[in-house]
Amino acid sequence: MVAICATCGVEHAEAVGTCAICADERQWVPAAGQQWRTLEELAAAGHRTHVRDVEPGLFGLIVEPSVGIGQQAHLVQTPAGNVLWDPPGFVDDDAIRRLRELGDVVAITSSHPHMFGAQVEWSHALGRVPVLVSEPDAGWVQRPDPVIETWSERREIVDGVTLLRLGGHFPGSAVILWAGGAGGRGVLLASDTIQANPDRSSTTFMRSYPNRIPLSASVVERIAAAVDGLAFDRLYDNFGRTIDTDAKATVARSAARFAGWARGDFDDLT
Repeated sequence: MVAICATCGVEHAEAVGTCAICADERQWVPAAGQQWRTLEELAAAGHRTHVRDVEPGLFGLIVEPSVGIGQQAHLVQTPAGNVLWDPPGFVDDDAIRRLRELGDVVAITSSHPHMFGAQVEWSHALGRVPVLVSEPDAGWVQRPDPVIETWSERREIVDGVTLLRLGGHFPGSAVILWAGGAGGRGVLLASDTIQANPDRSSTTFMRSYPNRIPLSASVVERIAAAVDGLAFDRLYDNFGRTIDTDAKATVARSAARFAGWARGDFDDLT
């Protein structure tokens, strides 16, 4: 029976031992030890997936009460088919019905292993659509299945929706560039490859968010350089935080600040 890790919300083929994703230094295992849930248990406990409008052509999916890390997933809607990004760790019939009303989902993908969620379960419920996993992160898949396909560096899923590997948080950490978003100015679905800060005017770059492990200055500068070549004005992370406008310049400023502190350019005692 498929098991869902209670801490990260990632599906496993079975409940055996400790979740490898949570045992890694980027995540954590609770003091009480590993806990597992089934989708049936979660449904019986009252969990539901809510689909809300974010902007024209973009929808957010949130599970309440939250499951695992509690990310906000996104659905990008296009004339050529829809893409589900950072799928939640819970699937219910109402959400599947709502997604079908919005058009055919042609692919499911995520930014990194913490966001795999119940990706295979979502695929099966939506007609066994492809689940795209970044090649360097394929070893973190805990529920192998024929629907999983690996990709490398760059992949256009449908016209105007492109997966890009930036690395950093994980070697395969990715973003989606949605050219038609923000009224045609472009949207970057950055998850926590580049995460929006609570001030809504800066971003951050971390190896581990819960354990406060920063990326190096050189890695942050490499990510910033890759993003500098993209056309986007708005950025969404994986928890509902947004850089509403001028996001490309915001990422550049934030990366320079972060790299400077990480490199030791600044000292608050001088």
